[in-house]
Amino acid sequence: MSAPAVLVTGAGGYLGSQFVAALADGRVAVRKVVAADVREVPPDKRHSGVEYEVADVRAPALASLLQRQRIDVVVHLASIVTPGRRSDRQFEYSVDVDGTRNVLEACTAAGVRKIVVSSSGAAYGYHADNAEWLTEDCPLRGNEAFAYAWHKRLVEEMLAHWRSEHPELGQVVLRIGTILGATVDNQITALFEQPRLIAIRGAASPFVFVWDQDVVGCLLHAIASDKTGIYNVAGDGVLTLQQIARRLGKRLLVLPPAVLRLALRAGKALGLTQYGPEQLDFLRYRPVLDNARLKTEFGYVPQLTSAQVFDLYCRTHGHGA
Repeated sequence: MSAPAVLVTGAGGYLGSQFVAALADGRVAVRKVVAADVREVPPDKRHSGVEYEVADVRAPALASLLQRQRIDVVVHLASIVTPGRRSDRQFEYSVDVDGTRNVLEACTAAGVRKIVVSSSGAAYGYHADNAEWLTEDCPLRGNEAFAYAWHKRLVEEMLAHWRSEHPELGQVVLRIGTILGATVDNQITALFEQPRLIAIRGAASPFVFVWDQDVVGCLLHAIASDKTGIYNVAGDGVLTLQQIARRLGKRLLVLPPAVLRLALRAGKALGLTQYGPEQLDFLRYRPVLDNARLKTEFGYVPQLTSAQVFDLYCRTHGHGA
């Protein structure tokens, strides 16, 4: 494939901004880079050679934008990962699910050749009977109680339908694990910033991490290669919550499941937290991603293991015994 014209949705977000920077640095050959976001990117955050567009992934005008810019590859990163306190399920669904449907329809109408989609390990769901290591062939059972996990499941079902009905649009679907890096700040890192880590009695709460620059590397590889398919994106290995606490130099507060469920229910009712008792399963049934297909079929080997990227996070955030 000749050097493509690439449009990035969610280009102003944490991952999107890093990915656009990598494209601007010429790390892969592209004909054009269009950075699209619902908010205007400030002038001091812009990169030379990148065209910036204000665009909502839900807008009917998206197809004409793709046609006008003669886009070959769309990298779809727009998603509600960490909802704000004023967010609601209807809005999140409209962005995550309806927005992706609109992007797919726009790509098909504009003759886009490939779409690269940032999915998540959350699409597998948080279940007691999940496989110890989840491969890409495991069922997607994202829990309805978690908007992000449920929406990723619905999006992937939509993508499967699109592969069947519109095979002319190639797909790369990246099921990404927990992203860490030097500047990351998300729902997971908020747990690590607490004075003590909360653990659930009888649960190892395993985590797989992936370096943000490895995610960027996978996105670049998806553009530069002719690969299509579905791939778990995670560093090698796993860390339990006990191992994480030791690396942070913090103590664990180990609670019985019933006590933690009651505390979460009370906290949400009192408005002390936006998270409810469903967070119990989020903590104890972590999806652990097998990355063998990423390395052997997609052809990308993560530079950092789960343990190495967590140690990098500790160093850059002032943690450690």
